[in-house]
Amino acid sequence: MKILVVEDEPAMVELLRYNLESEGFDVASAHDGDEAILAIEEEQPDMLLLDWMLPKVSGIEICRRLRRDQKHGNLPVIMITARGEEADRVRGLDVGADDYVAKPFSPAELMARIRAVLRRRNPEVGSEKLSVADVVVD
Repeated sequence: MKILVVEDEPAMVELLRYNLESEGFDVASAHDGDEAILAIEEEQPDMLLLDWMLPKVSGIEICRRLRRDQKHGNLPVIMITARGEEADRVRGLDVGADDYVAKPFSPAELMARIRAVLRRRNPEVGSEKLSVADVVVD
């Protein structure tokens, strides 16, 4: 699975890349809103980790555009941002984010949230079946 990280802080991109790759995800990145819009088309990610405060086009606007887009309207989006006030979280979720994580965050919690969003969007993800003879356990 490919995750597109849209973040303008290089250190944060590397932290996310390290943790995501450790979990087995392919990672692509974009550093501003315009680059993100192009990368969504080119990379065809399975999920977007999206910072709110980006140069050129804000993360909120990117999320809003995605939700109106026929092709990418169901792309899972987790907002990762320093804007942690309740009103900001509500706004992020209301424009269509599937989850909202305020910086600073725990990488372990973020990975659990990513898995949870992917399970909700694709119930077959993470659903392993064990078969022994004629018995199947899922």
